[in-house]
Amino acid sequence: MTALRSPSAPSVLHPSAELAKFASGLNFADIPESVASRCEDLLLDTMASILAGSTARPVKAIAKYAELMGPANGQSEDYVNRHLTSPMFAAMVNAAAAHVVEQDDVHNGSVFHPAAVVFPPAIAVAQAIGASGKELITAAVAGYEVGIRIGEFLGRSHYKIFHTTGTAGTVAAAVTVGRLLKLNPEQMLNAIGSGGTQAAGLWEFLRDAADSKQLHTAHAAASGLTAAYLAQDGFTGARRILEGLQGMGAGMSLDADPAKLVDRLGTRWALAETSFKYHASCRHTHPAADALQFVMREHGLKASDIASVITRVHQGAIDVLGPVTDPQTVHQSKFSMGTVLALIALKNSADLANFDRALKDQEVAAFRDLVTMELDEEVDTAYPQRWIGKVTVKTRDGRVFEGRVDEPKGDPGNTLSRPEIEDKSMRLGTYLGAATDNQVKQLIQTVWNIRKQDKLGPLLAKP
Repeated sequence: MTALRSPSAPSVLHPSAELAKFASGLNFADIPESVASRCEDLLLDTMASILAGSTARPVKAIAKYAELMGPANGQSEDYVNRHLTSPMFAAMVNAAAAHVVEQDDVHNGSVFHPAAVVFPPAIAVAQAIGASGKELITAAVAGYEVGIRIGEFLGRSHYKIFHTTGTAGTVAAAVTVGRLLKLNPEQMLNAIGSGGTQAAGLWEFLRDAADSKQLHTAHAAASGLTAAYLAQDGFTGARRILEGLQGMGAGMSLDADPAKLVDRLGTRWALAETSFKYHASCRHTHPAADALQFVMREHGLKASDIASVITRVHQGAIDVLGPVTDPQTVHQSKFSMGTVLALIALKNSADLANFDRALKDQEVAAFRDLVTMELDEEVDTAYPQRWIGKVTVKTRDGRVFEGRVDEPKGDPGNTLSRPEIEDKSMRLGTYLGAATDNQVKQLIQTVWNIRKQDKLGPLLAKP
């Protein structure tokens, strides 16, 4: 394979090309065992999120569109329509489902949800081409490593306006599929270029309780897959779509740092830095939720004891959660700091079932009005590498309690064990009858043994 050279610096690979070379050349043997095992954990977590989201109205709309446009048969599992179809439409539908219940993973430093845009196209293409379980894992790791670094490269200013999972996610999906298709470095660079030029996703939807977030992941998965298949056939893309003068960094960021694109590439495994989501809400609410839970447990408080809660947050939380003052849908309520903390205070759990009931719960609405967000310098400085949770709780009898959590539940230093992941998967997978207990139990065993599969078959057994 010939090295990709920059025209202006013939002896040095430019960042986009370095990522292409890394992704193209990654082999399963290169991946540390701990990273491969973590990838299996994330795969199961994602499959459970897909099943939990499979009955959601916005997902059903995308699934209906895919069923109308796509083939009536194929080799790739559509977990919403519950039939086989083409890789593109399976990836699209499953990616939409993966992100709707707000239980899929997140990488703190890039503020990016890799799983929702990496695993759906990986599974769909692997099933279509007969790739092995190890090849699936290798492709997913490549997608994580590249996508996370692109999110870090685009920086905080990008996330203020753009939904990173939709933007960086398109390129992550392209790299994932490109690795399964065994693209060479030149082809992979073209896939990155074509993925990057299609990158999209804006936060404005939160103000209207619109369905766009599911379209972001559906579009990223399908467009990234398209970019990779086109590159395989010789279709060219911009060679510097990330760091170029008119590339993603220039157009979508005020603080893009190209050095982050290749930070310790091949030695620092960013996939292992990814967090599981414990609460069924936007990750920006989790630190405060954990801190409030700690204060209430430590001091024996009930919701009726509390007069006010001040959450000390980073600017990113204010940017994303601030517009949601009176949530009108279940999904929008997951971006309401007040609603999340109300569920913690009243129910001791911000899980799917409690969110389903929250909109009509007057106690939740009343407590929501007791919660405010304030920018905290320490929390903001630490973000996004660390998501610190700090709350000030005032009681009706005049007491004041401070709570702090340095690693929210699910972070790498406070992660979920495999039994906890299995428990979460059982709850998500059977949510609203999406799958049976037996189906989810079989899914768990299939994922734990995925690398033994020479040819990836169905992940979800028939009822």
